[in-house]
Amino acid sequence: MAYDFKPFEKRIKEIEERASKELAGIRTGRAAPAILDGVQVESYGTRVPVVQVATVNVEDARTIRITPWDMSNAKEIEKAIMQANLGLSVGMDEKGVRVNFPELTSERRAQLVKLAKEKVEELRTELRSARDHVWNDIQKQEKDKQMTEDDKFRAKDEMQKRVDAANKTFDAALERKEKEIAA
Repeated sequence: MAYDFKPFEKRIKEIEERASKELAGIRTGRAAPAILDGVQVESYGTRVPVVQVATVNVEDARTIRITPWDMSNAKEIEKAIMQANLGLSVGMDEKGVRVNFPELTSERRAQLVKLAKEKVEELRTELRSARDHVWNDIQKQEKDKQMTEDDKFRAKDEMQKRVDAANKTFDAALERKEKEIAA
């Protein structure tokens, strides 16, 4: 009997999607609205993402313009971005909030690359945990005589192929991010 890898593949997809979101949230020298995804704004007594209370646009290569739908939220948006400690300079004007991306120093670039590597390593750990769960399930099925020993090792090879493919995806994403930070 062949092992059903659908739940494992779904888990891998979730981890890969999270990887792309986590890496997108790491700032580079270029203006990218994705960096604000994790910023929560206090609005009418609840905490919500910036995109739920304002329009976020890239003004130029180093500037993002945030136009609140209700100008009374502008001060809260500015405060939330400053508290997020993203290394951005924030200022208010009559149109809303302007976020400037200062030039990255070589020291800050090194910190960002290190942060990206840490995030990818966390995701690899999560992937290993999912792999271990699947391997334990395969061994249990073999022990319960639901699959043969040959099937067990075939399933192990299939599982490892999926893990290797996911790790290649992580490596490629990390490499792209490092180039983006270095640019």
